[in-house]
Amino acid sequence: MEIYLVRHTTPNIEKGICYGQSDLGITDSFESEVIEIHNQIPIKEISKIYCSPLQRCKILAETFDIPTTFDNRLKELDFGDWELKAWNDISPSALNPWMEDFVNVQVPNGESYIMLQERMLEFYNSLEHEDEDSIIIVAHAGPMRALLSYIQQIALKDSFSIKINYGDVIKI
Repeated sequence: MEIYLVRHTTPNIEKGICYGQSDLGITDSFESEVIEIHNQIPIKEISKIYCSPLQRCKILAETFDIPTTFDNRLKELDFGDWELKAWNDISPSALNPWMEDFVNVQVPNGESYIMLQERMLEFYNSLEHEDEDSIIIVAHAGPMRALLSYIQQIALKDSFSIKINYGDVIKI
């Protein structure tokens, strides 16, 4: 099975804001980003799309006109109490423990990175397709890094060495 991991296009939010599972729209660069994404994928060979239900992913998935299954396990990290706060406005007493061990420390009323990886691997292990199938997974950088760190046997704490920009396509 060929899998095309696709990160959503640029979200409509100012830099420096923590936005994990917040349901953001897209920017004016969407159309040009979509053209770049489509040029990297043999769309006629794709049998199915799996997608985060957040609109920044959903809008992108709909451009393919291929049957799509929306799955909550593909959502970005749940930043709980920090959602839509400026990173600079999160108190150091709350932020520092998480920054020191973001893999295991759970965000207040959110989740830890290991929790995100567990749900992403649950999703990945639930995929049932034939060897010749090609699918697209439209998601966010966090779940994509969590999956790639597992596949590439990179420690989760080191997964941010995997660079994933908006609109990136990674074939696995």
